[in-house]
Amino acid sequence: MADTEIAHRFRFFQVHKDGRVVLYHPTFERTPPSEDLTTGIRSKDVVISSDPPVSARIFLPKSAEPDGKLPLLLYIHGGGFCMQSAFSTAYHNFVSTLVAGADVMAVSVEYGLFPTRPIPACYEDSWAVLKWVATHVDGNGADPWINQHADLKRVFVGGDSAGGNITHTLLSRVGSVGLRSVGVVGAILLHPYFGGTVDDYMWMYMCPENKGLEDPRMKPATEDLARLGCENVLVLLAEKDALAGAGRSYGDELKKSGWGGTLEVVETIGEDHCFHMSKPKSEKAVDLVNKIVSFLKQV
Repeated sequence: MADTEIAHRFRFFQVHKDGRVVLYHPTFERTPPSEDLTTGIRSKDVVISSDPPVSARIFLPKSAEPDGKLPLLLYIHGGGFCMQSAFSTAYHNFVSTLVAGADVMAVSVEYGLFPTRPIPACYEDSWAVLKWVATHVDGNGADPWINQHADLKRVFVGGDSAGGNITHTLLSRVGSVGLRSVGVVGAILLHPYFGGTVDDYMWMYMCPENKGLEDPRMKPATEDLARLGCENVLVLLAEKDALAGAGRSYGDELKKSGWGGTLEVVETIGEDHCFHMSKPKSEKAVDLVNKIVSFLKQV
């Protein structure tokens, strides 16, 4: 394709002068929901909304008992706001690993992606799923697994890369407007995207109604940090990640904002962005998973 036909080139896609968007990595392997005979984890997919289309995958650990209640993790996948899925093999396996290790339920969000649904669809869809989870607080929501097994006083929200960014936006919203009687006790921001790179212009292109380089969804505002709607935050960084600097700044600004919770920042030396997804069995990836599991168990 001749360069003269291309209007914009970004890290994950190019835009042609006729308006067509071509993703560089549009496909991924999908895994259907199932009962894993090795781990005993069951999973199923649920539709949250048909218009706009929003869905999620729910995971239930082997240990779930009729009279027992488990913490619930709302997980938000990464992929640069334009790729990947809660239903991909990589994210199905990653969330399953957390569920098995920490003995928690999980709801993995399938949100709208650019270019089919530009930003802010990712934020609104994730908020819709979190609100849907909250409708189960009295035990009479739409999903029997959540009604029966979820302790909605112990909810965690987490995500990697774009999902880490969305996690922050959700929790600032929880702190602003509340979430019924649900208790969000912890947040996990894994290699989060918070601006500071050339990809900022890609994010703004994906978000037509952006507020420039200071858009608080891309670069968190002090007032949003101060009202973050949870008591414990774990920020995980990778030394060689181009996003690590903004992640460190996020932690610094969160501490200075007046937010009164507990913050832990852990940096993996010698690794790059989302190495745990490309090398899930490596020693450092196992250490990272164990850190998240420990956080989910101890908070």
